[in-house]
Amino acid sequence: MSVILFCDGVYKTYNPSRPNEVRALIDVSLEIEQGSFTLLRGPSGSGKTTLLGILGALDRPSRGRVLLDDRDLARCSGDALATVRRRRIGFVFQNFNLLPRLPAWENVSIPLIPTGMAEQDRRKKALSLLEKLGLGDRTHHAPEELSGGEQQRVAIARALINGPDVIILDEPTSNIDAEASSLLMQILADLQREGKTIIASSHDEDLFHRADRIFELRRGALAFSRAPSAALSRPLC
Repeated sequence: MSVILFCDGVYKTYNPSRPNEVRALIDVSLEIEQGSFTLLRGPSGSGKTTLLGILGALDRPSRGRVLLDDRDLARCSGDALATVRRRRIGFVFQNFNLLPRLPAWENVSIPLIPTGMAEQDRRKKALSLLEKLGLGDRTHHAPEELSGGEQQRVAIARALINGPDVIILDEPTSNIDAEASSLLMQILADLQREGKTIIASSHDEDLFHRADRIFELRRGALAFSRAPSAALSRPLC
């Protein structure tokens, strides 16, 4: 498989040269292969979410390179990063970040608004994706009327609406029950079979055993990386 994302000597420092300086990432270098499932592990405060934000073009590193294919995201303007996010990357946040009171289909279709697509076409595309994710009967329900697992699937649909190459999930099983978690595994398996690259941060042992590659962070630095052993690993489904 070819490499789709590459980090080379990435640092991220908040409040540099001040008493409250925080070194969130320290000299992180890694490769993520296209079509793979990569898991980031580590204790709270280890830099997982910061690294996801940089890989997802939500932020830039303080130092180092971040290549999406051959494009260095660290050198992109804000507008260019927004274009990358819209076209190449889908992000599912830990708390879903759905807009209250808006029906599910409108939440899903929001990333299509900057494209200039007509509302009727946005609605049709969102409804089709929600149906595919088993939410055909919940398309007009607002987030507050949905379960945690349903909200997550709406967030996944929103991340997929523009057909991204990379799907990033921050602690995807932390706010859902076991049944919803099992359904998530199936969704991720289907996405990977379609050739999508999956990157997630999680403490979930089930995800740990299903990943193609695991990177562990401690205090902002890459502690180790490995593929699960043959005895432990198994396909997503």
